[in-house]
Amino acid sequence: MKNSIKVERAKKNITQADLAKLAKVSRQTINAMELGKYVPSTVLALRLAQLFDVEISKIFTLEDSDWV
Repeated sequence: MKNSIKVERAKKNITQADLAKLAKVSRQTINAMELGKYVPSTVLALRLAQLFDVEISKIFTLEDSDWV
């Protein structure tokens, strides 16, 4: 799954640590998501969408390999 967390963070001018605090996760979790190494839970994905004030599909996009 691809994501645009880093882009959305840049728009809000916040660090990984800032976002982690707001989303109630570790900075390492935010970093892992940005690197595509961690797929968030539905709750966390919804939290991030709400924090960025965008639709969840604006942040997370399925790739072809996600359908296998």
